[in-house]
Amino acid sequence: MNILHVTAHLGGGVGKAHAALSAAMPSSVQQTYLLLEEPRDKRYADAIAESGAEVRFARGMEDVAAQAAGADIVQFEFWNHPRLYECLASDLLPPMRTVFWSHVSGLFRPVIDPRLFSAAHRFVFTTPASLALAEALPAATRARLSSIGSGFGFETGADDVPQGAPICYLGTVDFVKMHPGFFDAIDAMQHDVVVAIWGAFDPQGEVAARARAMRHPERVAFMGQTENPAAALSASHIFFYPLQPDHYGTAENALIEAMSLGLAPAVLANPAEKAIVSHGKDGLVASSLADCAALLDGVLDDAAQCDALGRAAVERARAFSPANSATAFIRLWSEVLREDKRKPDFSAIVGKTPLDWLRSTQGGSETMATPTAERAAKGTLAHFRAAFPDHPCWRELAG
Repeated sequence: MNILHVTAHLGGGVGKAHAALSAAMPSSVQQTYLLLEEPRDKRYADAIAESGAEVRFARGMEDVAAQAAGADIVQFEFWNHPRLYECLASDLLPPMRTVFWSHVSGLFRPVIDPRLFSAAHRFVFTTPASLALAEALPAATRARLSSIGSGFGFETGADDVPQGAPICYLGTVDFVKMHPGFFDAIDAMQHDVVVAIWGAFDPQGEVAARARAMRHPERVAFMGQTENPAAALSASHIFFYPLQPDHYGTAENALIEAMSLGLAPAVLANPAEKAIVSHGKDGLVASSLADCAALLDGVLDDAAQCDALGRAAVERARAFSPANSATAFIRLWSEVLREDKRKPDFSAIVGKTPLDWLRSTQGGSETMATPTAERAAKGTLAHFRAAFPDHPCWRELAG
């Protein structure tokens, strides 16, 4: 098989997932990764190249079209990145077999236009929770949908791990993903314990301000970014991971990694997390922030329960492996190879201008220019405007 992966970049979770997958692929699968923007972080791109895949930067849409024409299958690594939408809207795309691997859930913003499900040969989610989007669709469209995980645990634990805080969090230290009541839950606990927070953070930002305003600010320790997440996680027994109810995550790498190391996870009842953690079996699923505090106190009171949940979490995490996902992709690609190539018209779905593309990710909403959206965060109005600063479409937003 000759698979062309078209992706905005290979940073973050997307790069990490493909670095693991490429290493698990048999040599009979030839993979080329075509990047739509110059890479800033080359760690995962280098790891993918070391596995035998080709990684290169696209020299315009003509280059993308030429590479797509020669591939057996073109797989779009899909999320709300402006360069990817520019590619999808191009009228230069040739007849091809297309697979979308969605790295956003589509359950909340950014939304996924359901017409893409039938426009592609196959549309693959990274969490089974997203399959809820298919419930009202025709059977023929539902048959094109599936889920293949992109989050993987550690194969082995960390060596020589010092004892740390009983509870930890690792991930995005920003309320764009963390639940804003994170510190309220810690304040409400009966146990006076320290919670280690791993991840880059702004000491002058909103998260740090909320922590300083706690009744018990001494219960929080900001540890910063770590180059050894296995060691950071292994220093604790409980992984506290309450996220925004409408967060954009899917595979939740940090959660699966923590479970693979034997930490008992405590999460909120959000779709992506509930697809990974089963309450009382391999972790704790809270219905509210107040429920979080009570569940954390309870498991701290019962060391045997904490250990049992941790052991079950290890077993659950084994289901999320690069080998399993690689096997699932090979099976899916083999099915797609039996179908004919066809010329796509994705621009009829996502639109032709950067403003169209952005609106398609917001469900057509006009309420995009919020203070949060004005930050240059991924997929926001500011991101799309920065990518295409001189496009005349922005005149529609004047004033």
